Amino acid sequence: MTRPFPKHPQLTGNFAPMLMEGEASDLIVHGELPDGLNGTLFRIGPNPQYPPRDGNHHWFAGDGMVHGFRFREGCASYLNRWVRTPKFLAERAAGEALFGTFGNPMTTDPTVVGQDSGLANTNIVHHAGRLLALEEAHPPFEMACEDLSSRGYHSFASRLTGGRMTAHPKIDPETGEMLFFGYSTGGYFTDLMTFHVVNAEGEITRAESFRTPYSAMVHDFIVTRSHVVFPVLPLTGSLERAMQGQSPFAWEPETPGWLGVLHRDAGIETLKWIEVPACYVFHVLNAFDDGDEIVADVMKYDAAPLFPHADGTPGDPTAATSTLWRWTLNGPAGSFSARQLDDRPGEFPRIDDRRAGLSHRHGWIAAVDQRRPGDRGVWTEYVHLDLQEKRRTIWTDGADTHLSEPVFVPASPDAAADDGWILGTAYRAAENRSDVLVLAATDLSQGPIATVELPHRVPHGFHGNWVDAVA
Repeated sequence: MTRPFPKHPQLTGNFAPMLMEGEASDLIVHGELPDGLNGTLFRIGPNPQYPPRDGNHHWFAGDGMVHGFRFREGCASYLNRWVRTPKFLAERAAGEALFGTFGNPMTTDPTVVGQDSGLANTNIVHHAGRLLALEEAHPPFEMACEDLSSRGYHSFASRLTGGRMTAHPKIDPETGEMLFFGYSTGGYFTDLMTFHVVNAEGEITRAESFRTPYSAMVHDFIVTRSHVVFPVLPLTGSLERAMQGQSPFAWEPETPGWLGVLHRDAGIETLKWIEVPACYVFHVLNAFDDGDEIVADVMKYDAAPLFPHADGTPGDPTAATSTLWRWTLNGPAGSFSARQLDDRPGEFPRIDDRRAGLSHRHGWIAAVDQRRPGDRGVWTEYVHLDLQEKRRTIWTDGADTHLSEPVFVPASPDAAADDGWILGTAYRAAENRSDVLVLAATDLSQGPIATVELPHRVPHGFHGNWVDAVA
């Protein structure tokens, strides 16, 4: 019999796992779904199937669960499946959790020490006909688009080096290439990083490795038409801390940050590091080239959230709030500058992905008017930023509606840039269930043009992406 989950803040409320899989073929729709909305919104997040073994549970450490919301001819359906990683299958067979948080060997059952502890819980992307569930400490895990069945790890014909792939690859809209990196590829909490390029057909065409200034959690990176930038910021990784039962990742603000700048046509030996003030960035909105300069819009924290300091003391929640900033850097000159673009606390920034790596005018984030003690980091607003007109538009349905990442969907494959809809899930706390919202991307103020009603809740998760239906 499964033990009850502990009353941990990241295991209760809508952070609690949903302990079932299912599907609904025809959901109630309020309003009218757009005719051009023909495909699937895939979302993923941590959803532990068993209570944790140790007291160090972290939201990031739950088993991956994928939620698929299908839209076709004005109708909507739903299905969800756990990602059946080797870890998931081993624990399902045992009927209990076997691995420590983040695979910590000190709290892992001796029978599985050294075995694969992948979670596949952070992002889900579609490239070259494959749907890949991603989590940055392991290879990508392939799922079937049609029924979310698990197909297993994808190694790009055994050409993936280092065994790790970021949860935030970038797909070049002009070439169809997918670029990605992996950190700590020399082993847990090492300073070795890899860089890969995959062509539009899904074949690795470039695979290189290099050393970073120190071991750090590198969640996202910066890609333009001509450059790649690797942000190494002081959310440091330490095997010694992990072996002592402490948080393996910790915030060390006395350590400077570094940005590794590489021209996409140059060899890895030309990589140049630029020192920047200590800060943290989980997510990049977008970046583009401006002459010799690289312009990157990022959600910047003054202190990394959700992790303690290296001595174990808790972080400052007032500093662990992100807002949108613009970084401008020049690799050859070694210069860096930063300015704030918007002061709304937010996260999960998105653009029209057809502008990825190119200049952009519009962006969308999940936000809140201000962070409050005990609010558990939920987002209650969708914000549209017109960076050209310096205009901000906000939609909210009140403090009891908690919103997921806003995903942009084009009105059609050849629609003009930023012509489309924003899709996301909304957890209705008072009803303990969720909806899927469809909003006009550049007119959020009118509110949802369609709401798909779910009979259950969708737990708070991380990222999602839209995949057009195959005719």
